[in-house]
Amino acid sequence: MTRSLRIFYITLFMLILTALGLWSMRSFFGFSTNPDATVLNGRWAKAVETHYDEEFPIKRLGTNIWAALDYKLFNEGRKGVVLGRDQWLYSDEEFNPIVNEELNLQGNYALIEGVRQKLKEQGITLVMAIVPAKARLYPEHLGEVKPSSIHANLYQDFHARVAADKIVAPDLLAPLQQAKQSGQQVFLRTDTHWTPEGAQIAAEHLAKAIAERTPLNGEPQRFVTEAAEKIIHKGDLRQFLPLDPLFENLMPAQEPLVKRNTREADDQPAGDDALFADAQVPVALIGTSYSANPNWNFVGALKQALHSDVVNYAEDGHGPILPMLSYLKSDAFKNSPPQVLIWEFPERYLPVNNEIGDADPQWVAELKQAGARQQNVAANTQSETPDRAQN
Repeated sequence: MTRSLRIFYITLFMLILTALGLWSMRSFFGFSTNPDATVLNGRWAKAVETHYDEEFPIKRLGTNIWAALDYKLFNEGRKGVVLGRDQWLYSDEEFNPIVNEELNLQGNYALIEGVRQKLKEQGITLVMAIVPAKARLYPEHLGEVKPSSIHANLYQDFHARVAADKIVAPDLLAPLQQAKQSGQQVFLRTDTHWTPEGAQIAAEHLAKAIAERTPLNGEPQRFVTEAAEKIIHKGDLRQFLPLDPLFENLMPAQEPLVKRNTREADDQPAGDDALFADAQVPVALIGTSYSANPNWNFVGALKQALHSDVVNYAEDGHGPILPMLSYLKSDAFKNSPPQVLIWEFPERYLPVNNEIGDADPQWVAELKQAGARQQNVAANTQSETPDRAQN
């Protein structure tokens, strides 16, 4: 290679690098950091470095190309997603074997029973809303991928255990399957969660069980639900396919979602607004993003189906255990206990070691121990009953 040609290549490389660097600098228009990020403590420099690294075009290009190769050649995405047929995506939490699964199962069963006892001390009835896995409702799109053995009978086993603990837990799988067979889509194609239609079906069956087993006090209220704006929904599982923006056309199509708004009916009798002002809160809701995310309108569907207000303590992104532990330590639990507490609990969280956040580990262990003792007492009582019958 001649000297002039080497100079040309070096110059061309430097020009390309400079152009890409200037392109990345565009992202700093409007860029800001937290007030505690200063030059002196080094946080400002770290924030700038992280932002520049994320916006550097070569990194995005490499990420997009690698993801496209995985997606098209091997039908794979990043950790977190399982690719099905017909552009259906599933959370890999519904498929993977779990470390220490049996230990986690028994610990979570004991914790649920310990929570039930804690709530009973406050005069609160626990109702479990066990959300079936998306893969259980839509197995026809799975292709060759199958859930691990721990997930096979998890939903049925979950119901059997809470029934043994005498916890109200209506079956939500059968009505969701019936709705699916009638042509309704009850879970989103590219998202972990149910649709507003699926949330409504679950709410209606929960309300029916509550009316039969533990009718609510107070006068019923009337709520109405109306269709709101129609949006194009980006499913949360699409984020595990980092093909945007270069290969957006390869991505599973986004899906339309018609939001719903639930409000108190206009014809409510005067004074209803203060009905529960100095009385027990009728219903509270604890759960995950199935309950916390307003896109599904699960809280609104519960209000309409229960004919009652519902106070929502669900949290997005923390699983079902942490929001419940936080609630048990809250002033709301101590000072304004509800008559009924609905605990929305996706089945896939049962065999995992759920986060407890800032909760005292010793206190959590005591809840589990109390639950385990009660379960042992119940098991011994059941085993003694047949022996007495024979005698």
